[in-house]
Order: sequence, then structure tokens, then C-alpha cells
Amino acid sequence: MKTPAYIGAALGVVALIIVAVHADFPAMLRTLSSGGAAILWLVPYRALFFLLYALGWAALLKPSDPTAHLGLGYVFWATTVRDAVDRLLPVASVGGSVVGVRILQWRGISGAAAGASVIVEILLTLVAVYLFTALGLALLAEHGAGGHQYHRVVLVFVLSLPVPAVMLAIFKSGALLERVRALIHSWVGEGAMSRATESLDQKVRALLHRPRALVFAGGLQLVALLSGAFEIWFALWLFDHPVSIGAAVMLESMTQAIRHVAFVVPAGLGVQEAGLILFGHIVGISGEMALAVGMVKRIRELAWGLPTLGSWQWAEGRRLRRA
Repeated sequence: MKTPAYIGAALGVVALIIVAVHADFPAMLRTLSSGGAAILWLVPYRALFFLLYALGWAALLKPSDPTAHLGLGYVFWATTVRDAVDRLLPVASVGGSVVGVRILQWRGISGAAAGASVIVEILLTLVAVYLFTALGLALLAEHGAGGHQYHRVVLVFVLSLPVPAVMLAIFKSGALLERVRALIHSWVGEGAMSRATESLDQKVRALLHRPRALVFAGGLQLVALLSGAFEIWFALWLFDHPVSIGAAVMLESMTQAIRHVAFVVPAGLGVQEAGLILFGHIVGISGEMALAVGMVKRIRELAWGLPTLGSWQWAEGRRLRRA
């Protein structure tokens, strides 16, 4: 994934430069400064997002952790590390999942169980994003969006609707991982890798046959996505440009949809800002103000991400010294 990640990073930088060139940068800085120190309240508020994801992830992990070695605090920390890796490092939004599996293994969770929980959580995120996008499109229509641009967005959404259903069906039936295991077996015979793939397949299918846990975790993810709308609403309120809750939800929904489509771009660099400008225009938000909102989100990402990455590296260093 290194090559696509670095290509995505380069494209993101180019997109950010294009957005900045077409905006009044001094006006954006003035807007940002008008928010004052109150903007920093969004940093602790972000803990709600991580807590909701951690609760859902812990529910998926419960059968694999009967003695409760993990604890919600540990899962919360692992969730923040996953997010920081995906947002701040050039890993095409998948490196965080690999690191998350590694961190769970430190507490005695098997690689298959940890990997299965991450795979299922990613599938649930896909479903939650589609539901959130559908809500955003409905709100977009309420705000009078129309024309070819809106119709193209709706068309792409409708055509891609089968994707989450197909992915869930494939993993629930075990077809994909079974094919992978068969391919590995044909190459190297029955070995540790083949058995690990088979174990992963069994764990994934077992999780997908726990409807209550799936609904619980998926519902919390949807609420977590919705919580991001408050960041936009609060920032615009501080910038003396208040919008309705519906407008804030629409902007967050469309931005999240674009970021997930452009998943190879680390942290949605440039993509997030372009989405805020594109859809913010519909509710009367200038490009400079949209960039200021994007900057607020970046500040929050760095405030959480940098210390979290530091704590992860410190933990890795401790383990190396003990080895």
C-alpha cells in the first residue's frame, strides 16, 4: 500500500494548493482568528467520537476477551492510535487497522480475533457512512441543491449502494477468505499462513452472525459520525456565521463521503477542504470560511494525533527494551 499512499498524499497536497490559490488566504486567517481560544473546546469534545467507536469495538471483541483483559480504557487508546495513524501517516487509511491488531495482541487477543474485529468494524463503518450519506443527500435536497452536479452525486451514491451489502454477504459466506486460503494452500501447502487465514475466516463469520453486537456497534458508529457535525456548527457559530443543525449535518455527511471515496489520500488532505467549499457554497458559506472550518478540524486532528502517535511509539519502545 506504500505506492498508492504516497501517490494519494501527493494528489492531496496538489488539491490543497489549488484550493488555497483560489481562496483569499488572509481572509481565511482573519476568520480563523475570530473564533478565539474557544475553538480549542473541540479538542476534548473529540473524545466522544473515540468513545463511541471504542464501545462498539469492545462489543465485537467481547467473545474473544472473556477475562476482560482489554478494558474500555485500553480499547479507547487503541482506537485513538488507529485514527492517528490513518490521519497523520501516509498509509492509505489502512495502516491504522494493522497497528490496531498489533496493539490488541499485546493484551493476549489472538491475531485472528483481532483481525476479524477490525474487518467487521470496517464493514460496519462502510454501512454507517452510506446511511450518513443518504441523510446528507436528503438534507442537501432540502437546501435547494439541484442541477447536474447534485444529480451526479445522487447517481454515484445509488450505483454504489450494492457495495456494502455485497461486501457483507461475501464475508458472511466466507467466499473471499476461503479463496485466499485455497490460493495460499496451492502455493505453499498446508502451513501457518493457510491455517491463520482459515481461523480469520471463522472468526469473521462468527462475528457476522451476532446481529445484536453488529447493530450496537454500527449504531454507535453512525452516532459518532453525526457527532462530527457539531464541530462544523460550533466553528461557524464562533465565526459569526451560524447555520442550522441540518446544514451542519449535511456538510459533515458530504465531507465524510468524499473522504471515504478518496481513502488513499492521507487524512483527506485537500479533499476535506474542497468538499467543505463545494457544499458550503450551497448554504452561503464563503470559500475562506470553509477553509477556516477545515483548519479547525486539522488543529483538532493534530492535537489528538501527535500525542497519540507519541504514546504508541513509547509503548513500542518499552516492549523492545523488555524483549
